[in-house]
Amino acid sequence: MLRTLFLQAPSFDGYDGGAGARYQMKREVKSFWYPTWLAQPAALVEGSRLIDAPAHDLSWEDIAHEVDDKQLVVLHTSTPSFGQDVRTAALIKERNPQALIGMIGAKVAVQSEQSLMTAPAVDFVCRNEFDFTILDIAKGMPLAQVEGISYRAPDGGIVHNKDRAVLENMDSLPFVSPIYKRDLTIEKYFGGYLKHPYVSFYTGRGCKSRCTFCLWPQTVGGHNYRTRSIPHVIEEVKYVLREMPEVKEIFFDDDTLTDNAPRVEALAIELGKLGFGKPGFGVEWSCNAKANVKRSTLEVLKANGLRLLLVGYESGNQQVLHNIKKGLLVPVARQFTKDCHELGIVIHGTFILGLPGETLETIEETIRYAMEINPHTIQVSLAAPYPGTFLHAQARENGWFDDSNDLLTDGGNQIAQLSYPHLPAAVIFDKVEEFYKRFYFRPRKIGSIVGEMVRDFDMMKRRLREGVEFFDFLRRRREAA
Repeated sequence: MLRTLFLQAPSFDGYDGGAGARYQMKREVKSFWYPTWLAQPAALVEGSRLIDAPAHDLSWEDIAHEVDDKQLVVLHTSTPSFGQDVRTAALIKERNPQALIGMIGAKVAVQSEQSLMTAPAVDFVCRNEFDFTILDIAKGMPLAQVEGISYRAPDGGIVHNKDRAVLENMDSLPFVSPIYKRDLTIEKYFGGYLKHPYVSFYTGRGCKSRCTFCLWPQTVGGHNYRTRSIPHVIEEVKYVLREMPEVKEIFFDDDTLTDNAPRVEALAIELGKLGFGKPGFGVEWSCNAKANVKRSTLEVLKANGLRLLLVGYESGNQQVLHNIKKGLLVPVARQFTKDCHELGIVIHGTFILGLPGETLETIEETIRYAMEINPHTIQVSLAAPYPGTFLHAQARENGWFDDSNDLLTDGGNQIAQLSYPHLPAAVIFDKVEEFYKRFYFRPRKIGSIVGEMVRDFDMMKRRLREGVEFFDFLRRRREAA
């Protein structure tokens, strides 16, 4: 087995490559997700090491010595971090010319040849799922024989090998939690709406929804929801409970865990048998959800330890939801949210401004909608046309953005890329700040947050820190504008 390093390279302060690289810009409150997509192949490659530089505040100088004896270095990259990752690859090659350097992630999966041409220090990139692809390379298989990669031939040409078959037996993947424990400081990972410390991992891959903006299902994960068996998931949960007793919350990071209602109910019941949902049990769980889960399912989940759902509402306007193929009806989402409130399930709601069909009127409708349904916390993003998504192709075809521009500023703040004749990018950008202010600066919401702080001193310290970060976020946005 080649001596292998898996690396989330140093980037801008606050870069969160995280699980599936969903969040690649500075956000209103600093958060760090586990580098699950690096940890998974790391769990397959015996003797490997994983370094997540951004979360651990490590510079190139801090980690440079780690590459000296490595034969294989695998970097996770994304559209926002690609430039910095290319520079890191060059530094690695300069320091250790014999190292084989590869990149994984949605960016190189859909732009394999372009990425290799832009990054002369990179020897190969992986397309689609890459777990066993990396294992083959770590075993010493010649690149010409490895399925699912594009690589640089000895003559400098780019070779595209045949695709690797989609992984169907998800139980063939080892647990990622032992890699977290071995290589990461779990206290470095936190989110504004999750208990701290937390652990996150996947129980399946793929999402049957067809949202036009969503990166991972359209590039790597696919639209077929492939799942681990429930006993396999429960064994990893037991590992976390046993080996990481400081953990207070487990987040199941499947794109939409609730898409398969019978399975998520069965998983919840097994979690309940471990003690989740019982008085005095100190660990709860949470997951991503679509805003269409039936109350009967929610009741089962809540009774067995569910604390929070991360819900992508995106917009309060039905036509905008149709335009992005969300497959969600606003009245259904309203009822779902009402049910969650009544059952005591916390919601972190996410919204996107600037999607196709957006107008000043639909933005106002969405802001009022968010205030009406009142999730506990929110995240407001700008529509981002990532390469490989339907939205990216649609935006290019309609001239909605200049794809020579980056998605972020050099400091990591998100740029409003999409611009419409009736709704300029600058207006969309400004509306994000208005959205946040109108949602959070209400007596009802302020009272809720203050009450939460009064009941829990640790939460008080945390919310005060987040308040400072939030106002700094608003300041940075004004500077970026």
